[in-house]
Amino acid sequence: MHGHASGGTFGRRGPKAALSWMVHAIAPHSHDSADKTDAALESSSRGMRVLAISFAVLMATAAVQAVIVVASGSVALLGDTLHNFADALTAVPLAIAFSVGRRAATRRFTYGYGRAEDLAGIVIVLLIAVSAGLAGYEAIRRLLDPQDVQALWWVAGAGVVGFLGNEWVARYRIKVGREIGSAALVADGLHARTDGFTSLAVLLGAGGAGLGFPIADPIVGLLITGAICFVLRDAAREIYHRLMDAVDPALVDAAERIIAGVKGVQRVGSIRLRWIGHALHAEVEILVDHDMSVVDAHAVAVEAEHRLIHELPRLRAATVHTDPHGPAGADHHATLSTHRTT
Repeated sequence: MHGHASGGTFGRRGPKAALSWMVHAIAPHSHDSADKTDAALESSSRGMRVLAISFAVLMATAAVQAVIVVASGSVALLGDTLHNFADALTAVPLAIAFSVGRRAATRRFTYGYGRAEDLAGIVIVLLIAVSAGLAGYEAIRRLLDPQDVQALWWVAGAGVVGFLGNEWVARYRIKVGREIGSAALVADGLHARTDGFTSLAVLLGAGGAGLGFPIADPIVGLLITGAICFVLRDAAREIYHRLMDAVDPALVDAAERIIAGVKGVQRVGSIRLRWIGHALHAEVEILVDHDMSVVDAHAVAVEAEHRLIHELPRLRAATVHTDPHGPAGADHHATLSTHRTT
């Protein structure tokens, strides 16, 4: 969307980029690119299907492991089982958030419901924290009160099951994520792959116990707890950045370069970017020749917005405001100078 010197004009972007300027300005249109906005995940039934199938596979994997935990008493396997349950459950708030995020903007929620994903992120962080706490508690309790681990071959087999389940989910998420252009789904797949190797650590605990070192099991349980805590730290940091509207500074640099290359832009003013769900939104100020007509200034703003949407990864919408550049010594915002904080 774009604004200009006469007070602002707003357009919507959607699925047909080849239509006329009028339709381009008022109808939604999309831009094909592997790196384009993650709205593909929010709106695609394939994305929702990935979440559903991933949930089912990880729940089945964790259920098999849980049965063996009860039979064996392995705290290393317990930690991995809790981790897999937490990973499976993260699909629930995420799927709800994707569903809510599809709703159209209203007069109350004028930016839409994309922030539902940030709320889901908080729930996910809490689930990861609970799994880390339970795994750590059981590992410490077993260190203080060592017990023999039973059914070692079953424990080892459960570790392999955990690896295979996570690796299958990882490949599925990565494959579909790349096909629909969802960086988030690809990242979730890479996370599942990491969890799979964590499951293999259970084999170390079973091997140590088999060699006559029962303390190996709770030690591996603590190591798995530490791995969960690293995941928790990264997840919490990511959610914090989203809640605080943080973006990669490289995106701001890229936006500045794109706008500076638009014919008619004399100088680039402030650039503000924020994530709403998996979509990036921009607010930009550009300076154009002060003798330029409103129509021409509007055309420059439209071109700047168009270039941004095409060239800035995952950008869904931009508001471009034009200011006059010159004459020398003129302050076109003098009336607002005492109201602006930045």
